[in-house]
Amino acid sequence: MRRRIVGPVAIALVIALLGSGCGGSDSSGGERVTAGPTEVSQPEGAADFSTDAPELVIGVVLPETGSLSFLYPPESAGVRLGVEDVRAGGGRVEILTGDSGTDPDVAVETVNRLLGEGAHAIIGAAASGVSQGIIQTLYEAQIAQCAASNTSAAFSTQENAEFFFRTVTTTRADAPVIADNIASGGGTNVAILARGDDWGKSLSELLAKSLEELSVASEVVVFSQDAVNFQDVAESVLSMGADTVVVLAFAEGAQILRSLLEAGVPPSAMHGGAGMFDVELPSIVSPGNPEVLDGFTVYAASGSVEFNERLSEAVGGNVVFGGQAYDCVVVLALASLAAGSTEGPDILAEVQNVTRYGTKCFDYGECAGLLAEGADIDYDGVSGPLDLDEVGDISVGRFGIAQVSDGALQVLRVEDIDVP
Repeated sequence: MRRRIVGPVAIALVIALLGSGCGGSDSSGGERVTAGPTEVSQPEGAADFSTDAPELVIGVVLPETGSLSFLYPPESAGVRLGVEDVRAGGGRVEILTGDSGTDPDVAVETVNRLLGEGAHAIIGAAASGVSQGIIQTLYEAQIAQCAASNTSAAFSTQENAEFFFRTVTTTRADAPVIADNIASGGGTNVAILARGDDWGKSLSELLAKSLEELSVASEVVVFSQDAVNFQDVAESVLSMGADTVVVLAFAEGAQILRSLLEAGVPPSAMHGGAGMFDVELPSIVSPGNPEVLDGFTVYAASGSVEFNERLSEAVGGNVVFGGQAYDCVVVLALASLAAGSTEGPDILAEVQNVTRYGTKCFDYGECAGLLAEGADIDYDGVSGPLDLDEVGDISVGRFGIAQVSDGALQVLRVEDIDVP
């Protein structure tokens, strides 16, 4: 795996901008959106390369409620900024929205409604397990689905993922980064605490394998995210004699961290996956003393420094997976434009083509102009070069490593990572 580390100046700009991710209830409240964070109507004087193309309608299925609701602001704002920029570049795109919660049944109901309202493609869900709940519906309907925060490796090989692609690194890339960081920090015996869903199981298995390759011992403890308390989980860590703990959790992770702290595990020995990359986490764990979590390290996908600054203005700091959601919009719009169609099979046939091998371009307007000239294009997004492969996984992604210091989650570094 090759890594390209972003320089210190860039890191300083990113600090305190990132928030977490990878739910659920009322699926009502969907709307046909014509405004982004402020305005996404077609700008006056915008270049128009696609007046002959049909308008692309994208259904957005994200957790407005549930244990991943902290991902809704950055991902939904990323989508809206993507729509704004596509329209500014002359594209024709519209979005419909609906809640996924963290409940596959809620997400299926929302997806069916959005398809009934005319959605040509879907962005979401936020959680891998929830996307597993809707993927068969989208496969049967032949609807393109782009995920900004589904890192489970399972999608890469399952048959019904034919219409699924993503703009985020998979657990195949996440696991080695976490393992390398733990090994370089002196970890020798690691307790991996994994929620019992698709994401938790997938990442824990790959992380254990990555640690083994580095001659670091580990043991996976799968827990129920619906448990009333997690004292038994903390006790299992103590019984293992672990010197390092990795917590793969969503909202329940705050309670797990409290149990570990009460058991005497120092925060410097704790690491968290993307589902805990939340700027509010220190205050949630200890409302009166967020510094108690100082030293806790967490990992998640990141956007570019410049885009994170822009997104932070819209969401107040929490920008995790926002760049990936933005790129879902742009890639879907470019693929639809290149295909001259809003049909799922036609869009999917162009998704890989617009992100690799052609002339480099960096925004919708520039890429659309090249397509209008008959050129092959290679869109490099705000979340990294992308380079989508034949199964819809990105080949290069952007990754952030952060740590709690003085009660605040701060980014230590951002890396561009080649996915193995």
